[in-house]
Amino acid sequence: MSTTTEPLLLSLDLGTQSVRALLIDLRGNILGKAQHAFSDYISHHEGWHEHEAEGFWQASALVCRQLLAAHPEALPRLKGMAVTTQRGTLVPVDAGGVPLRPAITWLDQRRATRSRPINALWRSAFRLAGVSDTIDYFNHEAELNWMAEHEPELLARTHKVLLVSGWLNYKLTGRYADSIASQVGYLPFDFKGQRWAPDWDWKWQALAVRREQLPELLPVGETIAGLSRAAAEATGLPQGLPVLAGAADKACEIVGAGAITPDIAAISYGTTATVDITTPRYVEALPFIPPYPALLPGQYNCEVQIFRGFWLVRWFKEQFGHPELAQAEAAGVAVETLFDRLVAAVPPGSQGLMLQPYWTPGIRHPGPDARGAIIGFSDVHTRAHLYRAILEGLAYALREGKERIEKRSGVPITQLRVSGGGAQSDAAMQLTADIFGLPAARPHTFETSGLGAAIASAVGLGLHSDYASAVAAMTRIGRQFEPNPAHRRLYDELYRGTYLRMYKRLEPLYAQLQKVLRP
Repeated sequence: MSTTTEPLLLSLDLGTQSVRALLIDLRGNILGKAQHAFSDYISHHEGWHEHEAEGFWQASALVCRQLLAAHPEALPRLKGMAVTTQRGTLVPVDAGGVPLRPAITWLDQRRATRSRPINALWRSAFRLAGVSDTIDYFNHEAELNWMAEHEPELLARTHKVLLVSGWLNYKLTGRYADSIASQVGYLPFDFKGQRWAPDWDWKWQALAVRREQLPELLPVGETIAGLSRAAAEATGLPQGLPVLAGAADKACEIVGAGAITPDIAAISYGTTATVDITTPRYVEALPFIPPYPALLPGQYNCEVQIFRGFWLVRWFKEQFGHPELAQAEAAGVAVETLFDRLVAAVPPGSQGLMLQPYWTPGIRHPGPDARGAIIGFSDVHTRAHLYRAILEGLAYALREGKERIEKRSGVPITQLRVSGGGAQSDAAMQLTADIFGLPAARPHTFETSGLGAAIASAVGLGLHSDYASAVAAMTRIGRQFEPNPAHRRLYDELYRGTYLRMYKRLEPLYAQLQKVLRP
C-alpha cells in the first residue's frame, strides 16, 4: 500500500470507448479512477466516425475533477501527469487553437478519391519493391487528403494538424507539442528516424499538409510544460503541475504489461486486436508497413493488427447475446462470467466451426478486399459455438501475426502478456495459451495503458532512474495461464491444416464480391 507521503502520478487515458483519469503510485498500484463513457460519436454518413474535439476535452476535465473529488488527499502528492490516447484521430485547429471540425477518428472509413502527384522516382522504387499500391493506398486513406478534396477552405485555415494526444496536450499546457511515441496515423512521420519526415520524403508529396502545420515532437518523458491556469480551473489540478510527453495507448499498454524485450509478445484484446514486441531494431512485420515508435525512447513496436478485432465480441453480444445481457442485469453479475459459460459449453475447436476475423480489413493485411468468413457449419452448432469460434479466430489471426514478427525479427517469442478488455475473460486467456502454445499472462491491472503513461512520467520526473527499473517496480503478473497439451495439439492441427489456408482460398471470392459491390 502507498504511504501518505509517497509521490503519485496522474494518467489521462482517452480511449475509443471512454476516458479515464487514474491515480497511480510508484509501485504501479491504481489508487483511484474516474471514468466517462463516450456515447456521442457522430456518423453523418455510412462509414464516417467523428467526435467533437471539445467534447473529448470536456470529458477529460470532468474525470479529473471527479477523481480529485473522490481523493482530495492525493492533491499535495501529485508530481506530474501524462496523456495516452487512441491512435490516429485527427483534430485540425485554427490560429486560436479552436477545432475547425469534429475530430475524424481512427475508425472512420471515408476515402479520398483523388491521388496526389508523386514523382516517378518514388513510384519506381515502390514498384521495384513489389508494393506499388502502397502510395495510392496511403493517398486515399489519409484524412488530410479527404479534407483537401472536400473541405479545402477549412484545410487552408488550419493552423495546426494535431492528433487527439496533441490536442489534449495543447488544452493542458497551451503548447502545440506531442510525444514522438504518439505519432501513429497518416502523417509525414519518419518512423525509422522517429521525427517528422525530411523534406525529400515522398509523404510530403502524398499528403496535403505543410511542415509548419505540425506540432513540436518531444521524447517520451520530457516535460511539455506546466499545467496552464485555464486547464487548472477546468480540471481542478494545480496550476504548474508538470505535463509530460506520454505515448499512444498501444505503446503504453505494451510497457504497462511489462513487454519490453523482443522475446515477450504483448497481445491486446481491444477494439483493434494487436500483437506487438518491443525491439531496439527497426523491424517491419510487413514490407513497407513500419513499426511504430515505442514508449521506450529510440525503440520500436513491431505490430500486426486485426482491425476491429475484439469489436467482434461486442458485435456478437449486440446481435446474439441478449439472454446473457438481460440475465446479468437481473442477477447483478458481470456479463463476462455468463459469456465465459458459453465458451465452456463448447469443446476446443468449436466442433469444426472456424472463423476468419476480417470483418474490417486493416492496412495491407490481409488485403483491401478481405472479408470475414465462417466455415464448417453443421446442425450441431449453436450461438455458443459461434462465440467460441470468434475468440479462436482472433487468436489464430494473432498467432499468424506473431509468427510473421518472429520471422522478421529473428527472435523467438517465449511469453505472452495479454491486455485489453478481452483479457478479463478466463476463457479467452486459456484458449489464447492453447492456440499459441505459450504461457499467457494477465498483468496485475487491466489499466495497462494508463500504467504505461505513469511509467513514462515516473522516469521523466526522476522518480525511477530508468525504464528497466520502473517496469520492474510498477508491473507484475496477475495470473498466468498454461497451455493444455491436448488442446494445444488440436489447435495446432486446425491452425496449420485449415486456418492458414482459408484466406488464400477465399481471396478470389472476396475480390469478386468487391468488384460487384463497389459503386
